[in-house]
Formats: sequence, structure tokens, C-alpha cells
Amino acid sequence: MTAKETIQSGKAILGIEFGSTRIKGILIDEDHNPIAQGSHTWENQLVDGLWTYSIDDIWSGLQDCYAHLRADVQTKYGVEIENLAAMGVSAMMHGYMPFNAAGNLLVPFRTWRNTNTGKAAAELSELFNFNIPLRWSISHLYQAILNGEPHVNDITFITTLAGYIHWQLTGEKVLGIGDASGMLPIDPETKNYDKMMLRKFRDTIAHYNFPWDIEEILPRVLMAGEKAGTLTDEGAHRIDPSGHLRAGVPLCPPEGDAGTGMTATNAVKQRTGNVSAGTSSFSMIVLEHNLSKPYQSIDIVTTPDGSPVAMVHCNNCTSDINAWAKLFGDFASINGKDLDANQLFTSLFNVALKGDADCGGLVTYNYISGEPVTGLAEGRPIVVRGANDNFTLANFMRASLYGAVAVLKIGNDILLKDEKVSVDRITGHGGFFTTPVVGQRVLAAALNLPISVMKTAGEGGPWGMAILASYLVNRRGENLADYLDNNVFAGNTGTEVKPDPADVEGFEKYIQNYKKGLEIEKAAVKYKS
Repeated sequence: MTAKETIQSGKAILGIEFGSTRIKGILIDEDHNPIAQGSHTWENQLVDGLWTYSIDDIWSGLQDCYAHLRADVQTKYGVEIENLAAMGVSAMMHGYMPFNAAGNLLVPFRTWRNTNTGKAAAELSELFNFNIPLRWSISHLYQAILNGEPHVNDITFITTLAGYIHWQLTGEKVLGIGDASGMLPIDPETKNYDKMMLRKFRDTIAHYNFPWDIEEILPRVLMAGEKAGTLTDEGAHRIDPSGHLRAGVPLCPPEGDAGTGMTATNAVKQRTGNVSAGTSSFSMIVLEHNLSKPYQSIDIVTTPDGSPVAMVHCNNCTSDINAWAKLFGDFASINGKDLDANQLFTSLFNVALKGDADCGGLVTYNYISGEPVTGLAEGRPIVVRGANDNFTLANFMRASLYGAVAVLKIGNDILLKDEKVSVDRITGHGGFFTTPVVGQRVLAAALNLPISVMKTAGEGGPWGMAILASYLVNRRGENLADYLDNNVFAGNTGTEVKPDPADVEGFEKYIQNYKKGLEIEKAAVKYKS
């Protein structure tokens, strides 16, 4: 079938992902090839000290993304999207969306980026003997309880962003197990919320006498491939107000961006891993066995089919690089040289490889927001250099790239050096890897491991979500890993870059300076508003 015929016959599959800065939709054919896409740019807002996106922005953004997708289909193929074989929605993980019995959001959506849940996360981590990160939904809920927020009494349902959108499209209050594992820990045996932790939480808050039970207000957990509902008439109109998209499309379980990243990089088997690097960054390594103890900088989540995963999540990655790139672009412009984004980033990334392996002594902190792994509740972007450091553009850009993955390295050093976790393959995806070789070489130096990137790296999460939707309707008894191996990747492991020993040594020098300089970052947070 041609792409046009696939769309006309209703056999195309749609994946939509709500990322931190873009909502993106990708349409794939029966061979999992992208055939059309659309996107919408959005930004979080700081409201009353908390990072959020408004409900109106969620739905207008989805509609604009889909409108661009429709336009792309019409331009390329001259047809309209009327029906789909399947679809799925994913979004940035964690956060907090509590609803009352009328289905009204009780407080503005609190995103993963918020770091106001320190007391709750610390108490829950001790209670569960399990690392509970600041951004997890249970941390937000418990912090709201500790704060005495009046809305808590009225809660009948809490969910994530992906879970909310799926609920509105289908009427089903469900969540894929990967996203659910960022709400409350999952028992690897039952593939459901951990019963012991539910009981402990229930006992801890019993004296508040809330009219709800924790287990009853959480979304139902589903595995990849399980039915998660169908698109309602109202849901179809919420996506496509033009009225062309029909109801009845089967939806796969809604997932988090971590799960779609694992899927898009074929990293759901044990001893495989992936690194997603864009506005934020995170690494995921599928574990063969449990870690020896909980670590505050390592989250235990799951693959979309329920296998335990060690996750190192960093709130900051490329945003500070983007800001500097804009500055350099402005300088070029006033000198009569207008560069498009691709030219600008390609030039800056490539010049970094000409810098000294240790960045000439320069260190950068890319902390637009707080960074829990390094103990910062707030962030201030900083460039640090000594009077005798080798301050060149190449070293500055190399330091900026190192800084983008420095926190990722700190977390993964625990896994790779202390816990001796074995990894056969790490695959990178996201904007950090768009310029060929450069991002791979930097990450290979940071982790001292070969890094692969596939041609589909730029497609990222929405493509991974479309694959999960395809798995729902096209699997033939295969588990998810086999489906990916046999039907999607067929032996393709991408292009690999091995670590250069000089780069590895240089990054080790950089990270030592970085750790020592964290006191400068802490002082900046204290004294610079």
C-alpha cells in the first residue's frame, strides 16, 4: 500500500506526545514508517510559584498539532484523515492532576518540573524504603496533604497528563504501567501498584479521615498491548473540530515519555538502555536484578510491559544551550549573517569537538530550574571560568555540551561504577543528538560506553507512542520486545560511536571541577533572584 492508500483505507496509526516544549503527532503506516506529522509549540508557565500548563493550552495545543498533521497529509497526499487503525497518547511523566466528582480540575496541573515536594518525598522514601522522587504524583498528593490544602478533601481521581487526555478522549480512567510507575511504585510480580506501600500510605493518612481511599483514586494500570478504550464522538471532536476524524478508534494505554523513549529506541529488554536528551534528560537502563539499596538520584520505574528500570532523571538539559545559540544567532544577524536554526546549532555543536578534552577548565551549570540529583531546589544558569582557563568558543561550547549531561553522568556513575550494572547497548534520542556524531561522542565520554543513534532518533516519543498503538492491534502473541525486534527494527541497531579515551579522561576532569563548583551554584541560588 502507498501512504495515500494507507490513510484512505483507515489503516494509518497515530501517536501523539505532549512534550515540555512541543506537542507532536506522527502518523505511521503498517510498516511503522512515519508518513506525516504535525506539531505545536508551547511553554510552561510559573503560576503562584508552581510550573503548570493551562487546560485551555492543552486542548488548543492538541487541536493545533492535529491541524498541522491534517495539513501535512493534504499537502503530501491530497486526502483527508477520516479513520485510524489505532492511536495512543503519551506525555511528560509524573506531576499532579486531581479531580472532583464533577470531573473538574481542583488545582492547576503541577508538572514534573516542580520541586516543592521535598518534605513529602523524604517522608515517603523513608516510609516505603524506596526512593520517591519529588516529581512523582504520590509526592505531590502527600505534600498537598501536609500543606493542609483544602482541595484534597474533594479528590475523587488523580492522574498524569497522558492519563487525563486519554480519559477525556475515551472515558477510561486508565494508565500504562510505565506512566503509572511514576505515580506510585509498581510491584514487579503483580504488575500493579505495590500493595504494601498502598497500605502504609493509607495508615499514615488515616487520621485525616478523608472520604477517599488511595487505591480508589488512582487510574487502573494496564500493560502494553491491553485494550484501553475507544475514541468517543466527543473525544474525536476534541482532537479534530473540523469533524473529519471518526469515533471508534481503539486506543492503547496512555504512556509517559520515558516509556515511549524506550520503545522508540528498542530498549525494553534487560541490559539495554536509552538516553533521552532534550529540554530535560533521562537515562533508562532495564535491570537484570534489584539494586543493593535505594538511591535518591535513581528512580525505579518500568518498561511499558512492566520490567523494572533504573531511571536517572535530570530537570535540565538543552534549554541553556538554546539560549546561548539565540545569543550567537543575534550576533550573526546584526553582522548581516542570518542563520537558520539548523545552521546555527550544527556550527556550534561541531566547533565543540575542536575544544580541549577537559574544556580548558571551563564549567557550565545549565540549571534553568532546580536539579534534585545534585540537591538544588532552584537553579541559576552559570558559566564558571578561572583567569588562566582557555576561554575559547570551542571550549565554551564543549563545556556547555558537557554541562548538559553532567548530572546524567553523576547519576549513572552510581549504576555503572558502584552497582556494576551491565549494559549491552545504549541508544540516544532527542534534540541533543540531532547534529551527527557530536552528542553521541559527548555522551560516550560521559558514560564511557558506546552510544548508538538510529535514523529515527529525531522522531522520538510520538513515533514510540504510535508503535505502542500498532502493538495493540497488530501483535500476534508476541511480547513487546519480540514485536520490536521482529517487526519494527529487524536487527537495526543504528550508528554507534565508541568512547574516545582522551574524551573520557577529559570528562572526568570536567566532572570533578563541576562537583566542586556546585557550591557556586548554591550561592547563586541564594543571592541571585
